[in-house]
Amino acid sequence: MVREELAVRLNDRGYKNWLKAGRCLLILKDGLHPFITQRMKAFHGDLLNQNTLLRKPCETSSCKPRGNKLSSTCSVCSEWQTVILRHHRQPDVTVNWENCFLPNCRTDHWELAKAYMPRGQRKVKGADQCDASALLNLINYCDSFQSVDPTFVREVIRYRNELMHSCEFRVKDEWMRRYQMALKKVMRQFSNVPQMATVGQQIEEMLTVDLSIFVSGLDRMDSAVHEGLHCDSVSQWETSADLISQWEAELLQERLQELLHAAADAQDTEQLKRLRSFLQANRDLSERFSSELQAINSLESRE
Repeated sequence: MVREELAVRLNDRGYKNWLKAGRCLLILKDGLHPFITQRMKAFHGDLLNQNTLLRKPCETSSCKPRGNKLSSTCSVCSEWQTVILRHHRQPDVTVNWENCFLPNCRTDHWELAKAYMPRGQRKVKGADQCDASALLNLINYCDSFQSVDPTFVREVIRYRNELMHSCEFRVKDEWMRRYQMALKKVMRQFSNVPQMATVGQQIEEMLTVDLSIFVSGLDRMDSAVHEGLHCDSVSQWETSADLISQWEAELLQERLQELLHAAADAQDTEQLKRLRSFLQANRDLSERFSSELQAINSLESRE
């Protein structure tokens, strides 16, 4: 039954496009995080070398934002705030101070990085724990990435938001063509990063792979070229089904966490309700995300 439900979803071309586009973001994220970690460590070290005040510990050890506002910070944390804004490419936009604990900026490069990211990063401890949106926004806003043209990065961020905010979890072929071009433009920005060549190849393969599943007697998938997907036996198909199901779960989990975080802050919950309806309509997904569905129901009961 689980594989039949997966087959039905993947035989919907729009949903299949949605899944493939989302998988490309996960591939991009995995390729970016080693480079970003290295760059932010170097940036952090440069700031400390250039400014002796930043090397001092917080004078109270408790300077932290109230909500998203910083007030009554010590001289050291106030200096961190000033430096973060100085290196922000668009300092007039909202800086999510609630992401980071300024007293830790002296010793942790990632507390610095989180100031340039979307909200909801407070508990994240490194690039490998971030989604593609967080890493792309860091590149877009922090001038430490001067070698990267933010125009192309913002284009991919826009496509990512359209994808994740799709109410129907479907995108059209024309959207996919434009998305592919945007990804290529961003990949060219990282041509000097060794691992990104492999990432580019994996993204190309994902965009061209056929994830269609045909249920006739035995479940099996037609013509897949990506590693782990080619299947000409029952055992290979089972591995492939599990792999595709894992990709799907990662993407849905990212969207769920984003919407649950927004709902906890009393923001619009309509998209969360739509996602709940989608999960409930697919028994395999409702079982996999049972705890998240309970959290959604709990949030709704407080309204």
